[in-house]
Amino acid sequence: MSRAGLVPLLMMHPWSWRAFAVGVLVVAASAALQGVCVLLGADLYFAAFLPGVFVVGILVGAPAAVFAILLSIVLVWWAFMPPFFEFSPLTIAYAHDINLFFLFSVLLIGLADLCRQTVAIIGRGDLNAGNENTAPHSR
Repeated sequence: MSRAGLVPLLMMHPWSWRAFAVGVLVVAASAALQGVCVLLGADLYFAAFLPGVFVVGILVGAPAAVFAILLSIVLVWWAFMPPFFEFSPLTIAYAHDINLFFLFSVLLIGLADLCRQTVAIIGRGDLNAGNENTAPHSR
């Protein structure tokens, strides 16, 4: 995808319904990939969802990425943690998996937000070496 193709998606308002729709679509794609991983025998419940959260964060912003985290947790608890396709009380191991996923996802959202802000700064042309507002250079 070219840079011109990503710019409209990166400029999407983070609180718009389109941003949340992108979040739902990415979580659905991650769930399909996770389903394939489960069929192949992998027990990593959130393996496909971490990259999905990062993609949502970098493309459409932090609010939709937080929504994707919450949707992913509910989806994994319901569909991928035994017993499948029903909510059951969480064991200690499952609760730890959810806590680690949440921690890593929050860190990824922070990184994605920094990348998104950097792209916005570069797109506006504010990153100029001759500008007085830039970091001081040695003389």
